Amino acid sequence: MKFHHVIFLAIGSVLLAACNMTLAADVTPPPNYVPPTPVPTLGPLYPASAPDVANGEMIYAEKCAPCHGETGLGDGPQGKELPVTVIPIGLPETARKATPARWYGVVTQGNLDRFMPPFASLNDQERWDVVAYVFTLHTTDDELETGKNLFEKNCADCAETFTNQEMMSALSADQIVGMIREGGDNFPAFGSDLTDDEVYAVAAYIRTLTFAPPAAPTVDSVTETPVAAVAETPSAEETPADGGQAQVTPEADGEVTPEATEEVEAASAGKVSGLIENRTGNNLPSDLVIKLRGFDHGTDPSAGPQEIINLETTVNEDGTYLFDVEIVESQIYLTEVEVDGLSYQSEFAVVPADTTELTLPTIVVYETTEDFSELQIDSLEIFFDLASEDTTQIFTVYNISNASGKTILVKMGDGQNVPFIAFPEGASGLGYEATQGSAAFLPTADGFAMPPSETSYGLIAFASLPKAKEIQISQPALLSVKAVTLYLPEGVEAEGAGLSDLGIQSLQNINFHIYTAAGFDKGASLDFTLTGKPKDTAVAPDVTQNSTLLIGIGGLGVALVLAGAWLYLRDKNKLDEEFDDEDDEEFEDSESIMDAIIALDDLHRANKISDEAYKKRRAELKNRLRR
Repeated sequence: MKFHHVIFLAIGSVLLAACNMTLAADVTPPPNYVPPTPVPTLGPLYPASAPDVANGEMIYAEKCAPCHGETGLGDGPQGKELPVTVIPIGLPETARKATPARWYGVVTQGNLDRFMPPFASLNDQERWDVVAYVFTLHTTDDELETGKNLFEKNCADCAETFTNQEMMSALSADQIVGMIREGGDNFPAFGSDLTDDEVYAVAAYIRTLTFAPPAAPTVDSVTETPVAAVAETPSAEETPADGGQAQVTPEADGEVTPEATEEVEAASAGKVSGLIENRTGNNLPSDLVIKLRGFDHGTDPSAGPQEIINLETTVNEDGTYLFDVEIVESQIYLTEVEVDGLSYQSEFAVVPADTTELTLPTIVVYETTEDFSELQIDSLEIFFDLASEDTTQIFTVYNISNASGKTILVKMGDGQNVPFIAFPEGASGLGYEATQGSAAFLPTADGFAMPPSETSYGLIAFASLPKAKEIQISQPALLSVKAVTLYLPEGVEAEGAGLSDLGIQSLQNINFHIYTAAGFDKGASLDFTLTGKPKDTAVAPDVTQNSTLLIGIGGLGVALVLAGAWLYLRDKNKLDEEFDDEDDEEFEDSESIMDAIIALDDLHRANKISDEAYKKRRAELKNRLRR
């Protein structure tokens, strides 16, 4: 069994929600099970409506950039820690070979070999939106303008041919180039005399013909807004250093000059408002400060969202707040507030068309407690990998709910242990990771916090045990557990009181021997014995030798990137050997260069090379990647 298949399945927030699993009719699915969409019923492999690139950019920033990086080079903070390279989808040589239909399938179903989960949280149109945006990462405004001019000069009457969503979704840029040079039934071979750069610029522009046109900006008339009551908000360059709001200063006689009126009109000032719902049991501080952050896409489609607004104001006594700020369609806004030492954040909101007022989702703040006994483990899903000769690798997925009405503070201490999670007796704990789709953990100085949430919290606990002919597992419970599922490699069996054998089941074409057990109470343990040998043991490495294992607690940072506190497992000798080998080798392709960059980053984080050497070597590798 492939080790990376197992780890990917463990990373899912609700494991079976993303997998293609066949169960007998009389088997009760695990808690939170969501039936998957089988491959044959994906529907048409082209969008029902023209993709919205601006919406796709926002989705990419939240869902994709943590691994793929802001420009798609595979250098995102989370992607650097994976034990495989992240494919650089932002490179022309990668993107030009891909079709939208293919990448839509990957977003929908995931890519097990590359640790990419299926994004079931996105609807069909949102997946097409983000795919469309990804196809802009390898282009520039200048290239698109060149392509547009050449296309309109040589084939202006054939534009309609290239707006067919079904046809274009099935074509790669390389295939479009072939059509341009060879011609077709409805258009001539107008690219036969173009250079490679020119013909690819035309192909990039043709791709944009399938995108939804950007919304036209709206201009408010002077009469719609009383001039004297409008507050002007500075641009990103004019934002005051102290975070305060700049206001229009009236003339000495109290009147506003015509010049000032024109400036106010151009600013199209608007309002961003929201509410803090106080469930702490105490009054909020009278001087409670809330921060507004605004992001824009800029003019370069290959660049990520840029922060353009960072303002502060005081929350009103009733919990409301208001910012007078210029807002433009498709900008992204969110607010942050610190209460009892915890930073709460609103969900982000996007400015709709034809509006000058934006209301942000309510921020709810809660009473805090360190009593984690109010948490509930809804399900425990345990994966075993026995392919290593020396160790048994264990990945335990905890799905946890907090319905207490309080934010629960979790202190990890010097040992960086989660106090309500116990590793199997005799096992070496390696660390933790938040699952994809987990409710957002709030980082604290010595651990993390878990506000009440309708979405469950997901944590993976990594551990290893010495290999033995018979492996005794005793899994303690520090909180009560409602249900347990065991996933064993085919060929391995479990024996223990209360286990129900569901036999061999296939998940994404990988066979698991699956057992279930009823829940058990706090202070009890689940005891069983593993026997047998995995059917396939050829390719799984030892997790304790995996220098790029990602372990830690992750959280959503400013709704745009995944942030958190990460722990790293390092093997010094192995890293030194790998780095020496990579330093001497010839790089045959972009993936091998990405491998070298990842290994270099690992060494630097582990303080095994100097800053100067790291910066110099990384610059060299990035230059090679660009070439």
